[in-house]
Amino acid sequence: MSAALAFVTPPAGLAPLTQFTLNEVSGAEGLYSLRAVENTAIRLFVLDAAVYLPDYAPEISDEHCRAIDLHSAEDAMVLVVANPGETGTRMNLLAPIVVNVHTGTCAQVILDDQDFPLQAEFAVRSA
Repeated sequence: MSAALAFVTPPAGLAPLTQFTLNEVSGAEGLYSLRAVENTAIRLFVLDAAVYLPDYAPEISDEHCRAIDLHSAEDAMVLVVANPGETGTRMNLLAPIVVNVHTGTCAQVILDDQDFPLQAEFAVRSA
């Protein structure tokens, strides 16, 4: 899978970049590479929350939903940024990327007043 994503505002720390491509990482269901179109050296890894975090249910404000023209939860894909490191992979659950699956319009949403960690340890699910 490959898709063009357009952020309504630049993701945290990546201003002025707003145009990205989302590419599936071969052999890793739900793991994607998010690469800036304007500067292809900029790349993040993101995880599909529905695959890796089925109980993760952040509340997205009406304002954010309007910004990406999102009318139902079924029309959204929620991605979390994954930061691989020497001691493991950490996920940012405090600022998910919410994508309108029909248009590719998206936003990185800072979850105010929700108890999610900025750096959650990624644990491999057992079969």
